[in-house]
Amino acid sequence: MKGYAMMKIGQTGWVEKERPVCGPCDAICKPVALAPCTSDIHTVWSGAIGDRNEMILGHEAVGEVVEVGSEVKDFKPGDRVLIAAITPNWNSLEAQGGYAMHSGGMLSGWKFSNFKDGVFAEYFHVNDADGNLAHLPEGMDLAAACMLADMVPTGFHGVELADVQFGDTVAIIGIGPVGLMAVAAAAIRGASTIYAVGSRKNCCDLALEFGASEIINYRNGDIVEQIMAKTNGKGVDKIVIAGGDNDTFAQAIKMLKPGGIIGNVNYLGEGDSVSIPRVEWGCGMSHKQIRGGLMPGGRLRMEKLANLVMAGRIHPEKLITHRFVGFENVEPALMLMKDKPRDLIKPLVIIEE
Repeated sequence: MKGYAMMKIGQTGWVEKERPVCGPCDAICKPVALAPCTSDIHTVWSGAIGDRNEMILGHEAVGEVVEVGSEVKDFKPGDRVLIAAITPNWNSLEAQGGYAMHSGGMLSGWKFSNFKDGVFAEYFHVNDADGNLAHLPEGMDLAAACMLADMVPTGFHGVELADVQFGDTVAIIGIGPVGLMAVAAAAIRGASTIYAVGSRKNCCDLALEFGASEIINYRNGDIVEQIMAKTNGKGVDKIVIAGGDNDTFAQAIKMLKPGGIIGNVNYLGEGDSVSIPRVEWGCGMSHKQIRGGLMPGGRLRMEKLANLVMAGRIHPEKLITHRFVGFENVEPALMLMKDKPRDLIKPLVIIEE
């Protein structure tokens, strides 16, 4: 089979491999729609998870089942399915402890294009099919369905980590596709004021449409000073970090109220450490919490998020700014994500309508 792979750090290319083998509890799928992610860029060009040789990339897909194992009960060949980017082993001790995304070790629920070949292939393997696949609802737009793999659940998880409650004032730092879905999630959770930090016009416009109260443009000055001025020097109750770099944590601490919570879902692709300002962290006693987490996977979560789409409560298809048709266009779509032109939010590759 053909796949688009990381050849080594800084290099990608097409490879030929054997079709993956289906275990008794697993499924083999073919892609119906695919989307590249900034995580793929970090993996290849920053070497964020170390070197990989001829590892097929990609973790965002809508698929069609072509084969299931003998123990799979709820899926059959021909079914179109939602597939979360994170596919835990649901019988693991970590899953029983409430952290399925770390089943088998830290971040080990993230298997695609990490520990095994990803979805940018003619066929790909899904472990624990009954636990990690969800049926594609009839009539769901493929763009929305593909965003349910990662962008929606990661953005929503940032809001969960920050424990946004009704009436909270919230800052979302970074309003790319993940941050935009965090804006939508904070609005659904009842945040009273949502400050969306970004500068690209299409992202800012969509943030306002998704529920942001106001845009904080970092090109207009220090974002800490802007947030503190907007809140009369008090800061915000909750922060979601969905973009930025290792220094963003310092900014977040400075604009957070004592007792507030930061939820980080940003993939830190470079650097050895993050900086926490001592004084603004109350010399370690401010009760300002930082919670970083990998999005949960799983069928139930995918089904619930799909319910929000089908009910018209969220519109992740609006994240798509560039559309390609045909498997061969995985490469230009990935390069578009790498180059990040100012009109880009998210590209989509349709393989089969």
